[in-house]
Amino acid sequence: MAKKKNITQDKLISFYMDYVLMHSHTPKTVYAFAKDNNFEEADFYKKFASFEALEKSIFKAFFDNTLQMLEKSEAYQHFDARNKLLSFYFTFFENLTANRSYVVFALENKGLKSLSTLSELRHAFKKYIDTLNIETLDIKEPRIVKLQDYSKQESFWIQLMMIMKFWLDDTSPSFEKTDIFIEKSVHAGFDLMDIKPLKSVLDLGKFLFKEKMQ
Repeated sequence: MAKKKNITQDKLISFYMDYVLMHSHTPKTVYAFAKDNNFEEADFYKKFASFEALEKSIFKAFFDNTLQMLEKSEAYQHFDARNKLLSFYFTFFENLTANRSYVVFALENKGLKSLSTLSELRHAFKKYIDTLNIETLDIKEPRIVKLQDYSKQESFWIQLMMIMKFWLDDTSPSFEKTDIFIEKSVHAGFDLMDIKPLKSVLDLGKFLFKEKMQ
């Protein structure tokens, strides 16, 4: 009898992706999945509570791998927020392209359930957006600051979803049109968020207010 495998989270993800691509459906039971891949069923539950939890972790793994690659780049550390996000998108979609067959299966075959599949990615990506220190209006009111942060996170999450949809539909060689779409989307997004003109208006307003009070 073959020795049972020492199972890891990465191995489970690899087994699962191979299974769905070979069979065009998810495994029927954890027991059958474990038996097919020669590991103990209990070892699965040490890593994941269900197949749904495993599916969510796959897109989070794509995100984690992207950040690990970027953090090895000294140039990336010195980029401004706009170029850091561009680098993230280009690297992230390289990872998706390397696993395109699975991503298409996970997102196009599950309909609305795919939104749940992306929940861990969504949480991690929104935290990443916070680390970019994208400039917003310097307003001290805590409720306004919280609303600004939430709006910023949601805006860039919607942008990521738009790029992902474009990439899924892209039929150009090497998905070169997606690269163009990424660049144009990021530049447009940052230009729309450019607060310098509004800051100038506020500065003028403050000046006029002070002059009036004097």
